[in-house]
This record gives sequence, structure tokens and C-alpha cells, in this order.
Amino acid sequence: MSEQLFEGFEHVSSKQWKQQIQFELKGADYNETLVWESPEGIKVKPFYHYDETVAASATGNNTGFSICQDIYVHDVDKSAERAATTLKRGAESIRFTIDNEGTDVEKLLNAIDLKATPVYFKLGFLSIDFVKRLDSIAKQNDALFYVMLDPIGHLSKDGNWFGNMEKDLDALNTIAIACSNISFLSTDAGLYQNAGANIVQQIAYTLAHANEYFNAIATINKPVVIPVSVGCNYFFEIAKLRALRQLFAVIAKEYGHNEECHILATPSKRNKTLYDYNVNMLRTTTECMSAILGGANAVSNMAYDAIYHKDNEFGDRISRNQLLILKHESYFDKVNNAADGAYYIEELTAQLAEKALVLFKDIEASGGFLHQLKEGTIQRKIQESAAKEQELFDSGREILLGTNKYPNKNDRMNGDIELYPFVKTDSRKTLIVPVIERRLAERIEKERLDAEDTSVVK
Repeated sequence: MSEQLFEGFEHVSSKQWKQQIQFELKGADYNETLVWESPEGIKVKPFYHYDETVAASATGNNTGFSICQDIYVHDVDKSAERAATTLKRGAESIRFTIDNEGTDVEKLLNAIDLKATPVYFKLGFLSIDFVKRLDSIAKQNDALFYVMLDPIGHLSKDGNWFGNMEKDLDALNTIAIACSNISFLSTDAGLYQNAGANIVQQIAYTLAHANEYFNAIATINKPVVIPVSVGCNYFFEIAKLRALRQLFAVIAKEYGHNEECHILATPSKRNKTLYDYNVNMLRTTTECMSAILGGANAVSNMAYDAIYHKDNEFGDRISRNQLLILKHESYFDKVNNAADGAYYIEELTAQLAEKALVLFKDIEASGGFLHQLKEGTIQRKIQESAAKEQELFDSGREILLGTNKYPNKNDRMNGDIELYPFVKTDSRKTLIVPVIERRLAERIEKERLDAEDTSVVK
């Protein structure tokens, strides 16, 4: 195809391009002037050429993406009504977050066309009987259910197992045997991104996390769901999802698991801001674009006001419409594997995969993911990466518009906060030190809120 399109033009090699660039620089050093290094240690060149690029490799996801709506279940009737309304307004799948084991799940699902609507269940508990109920409903209705059970993710985030290690993993083995109609396993990659891990760490920790399940569960016959948080480094995030999918397939194959992972992507919380919150819509738009081009199976957008407002119809509608525009007006679902063959993205994918695989092997050689969690190694490495990013933000080298660059000094938020937008401290005994999610802008925002209180007193 390239020969047919460009056969009328003289071939220009990468060496010739570099010589021309060096001439234009008038003596300035090429590497110092135009090559920059990412936090992952990847040197990004000013241009990429096919004679210096790795061979293209397909992402494996040719099915487009589903627009997913998140619904936290508190009142079953209201949540069921909201799900039905959301589906009528453009959502194509639903993710229910359920913390109460006594939830009437039959009533919750009653208004949904289960044959046409994939449903995700994020459970705040581990119950064999509850999952069996979902399996039965899926069988009766020929439904596609993804039950996102992740005891190791719960341990990482909470500091404790649901019960204990043996009990939790035994429960997964029981579910694997008893529930053949649902996908039951999840590996939370979003936690590591939101806590400040760099991209190589995110991929490697997710793979090592999943590898613990492959070692502990005798039979995994359904896709493993990987919830991923997508940050603002546009091309790197596209490459992240591609590298994650490729490496997962390599590792899973070693265990005889031939299902592709199922990636459910959501914009990152780490770069979202309390002040000038409308800019969050720009951030989530590019992050959703990265997720789609990176090959996510489903994308659940974050409302622009999600960090300080309770769920509301307006925020949901705006976030859903962003995805509807990408899908039906920008036609992001019309080309399979759109990023394949892009020299820059292919190179990033290869380098991220190579570095992540090295880190994964190091984790396994050092006792595995759970061992390093208990030792505190994973937490320490994430904190180190988060501290580097925080320093870049504090110094102004990493910019969040409206927060550390061009802030609106007249913006007031104190009267609008419905949800506490900062890290909560809870003194309690835990088995391990939890992995803490933290936004970059928290310190600045606390200072501004305190100043608002002072100005009111005066």
C-alpha cells in the first residue's frame, strides 16, 4: 500500500532526516535539544521512521468498545430505574457497585434486557452464595456477566483480605468450579495508576497480580477483567493498554488460559481537580480517546464533578455524551486497532512491554507479588514514583490548568463539596500497608479551601 501511495516520491531514510534536522539546529546538540526522557526511562525521539521501528503487532481487540455506566447501588429500586434510563440514553453496558450482600439482585436487574446488555458487578464483599445467584441469573437469561472478584486488589487497597488469604483464594476456587456461566475474576490495575505508579510499574504490577491468581486458581475458563485507569500522557496511555494486553496473553498462555483479558478503562483520578473543575472534561475526553485507541473493551467515563459531588444526572449525562460523541460523531468505533502501524506507538508499545516484562520477572524472582506486598516493596516503589511526579507538579513542570497554572483566584468551592475530595486517614490495624490513591492537586486545594474559610471569618 505504501509503495502504491508514495511511489512517485523519492525515498528518504531516517539518516537523511537526521542530517537535515541537525543542519536546521545550527550546531545545537540533537539529543539534548529534541530527545526527552519519560519517567519510565524511555527516550522519546522527535520523529519515527519505518526503517528504525519494530514490526507492527496487533492489539488483539477487534470488537470496538462498549459505553459503560457506573451505578453505585444503595437503593435497589432507584438504581434499577437509573440503569434502565441510562441504557435508553446511550449507555451499552452497566457496572454496578454493590457493598451489601443482601441486595435483591433480581429486582436490580429486572428492567434490563440482559441478553443485549453486558453487566459488570463490583462487589465490596466476597460471597460464594451471592456469586452463585448471579451465575444462575446469567444462565436463565443467557446474559453476559462480569463479576469483578479481586481479593488481592482488596488487600492492596484496604490492607486486609476479606477474610484471610487461604479462605479468600479457596472461595475463588469454589466459584471457578461452581459458576460456569459468568466471568468471575478481576485484576485492578487502576489502583496502581491512581496511587502514582509509572506506566511500566502499572503493567508489571498488574501482570504479577494476575499471576498470583493463575498460580492459586485451578481453573480459569472465562476472561479476566482488568479495570484500568487512563492518564493524560496520550500516546503513552495508548501504548500502555496495548502492551498490557500483549503481555497478559503471553503469561496466560503459560497456564493454558487462552482467553484475552477484558479491559474496562476509566479516566484517572490522579490529575482531576477541585477548582476549575470544567477542565476535567477536557482531561477525561483525551483519556477516553487513549482508552479507545489502545483497545479497551469497555470505557466508563468519569463525571467532571465526581471528586466532590455525589452521583447526579447532569454529570452522568455529560460524561456519557462525551463517549457518544467519540463513538457516533467522531467514529472511533469504525476502525479496528486504529493505532496499529503507527511507528511512534508501536515503538512505545515495544519498549513499555520490554521494561514491564523485566520488572515482572524481577518480582517473580523475588518471591512474587504477594510477598513483595507483605514486605512493603510494591508500596515503597509506588511512593517513590508518586513523589517524583508530585515534585514535577509542585515545581510547575507538570501542569494542571486552573490549579498550578492560570488559577482563577476568585473560584470558591467550599459551599459545593458533597464528598470529601482528599485522602482520608483511618487509624486501624492492617495486615499490610495499603496502596494509597492520591491526587496531585490535593495540597494546593487544601490550602485554597483553608484560605476560603479564613476569608469568610474575616
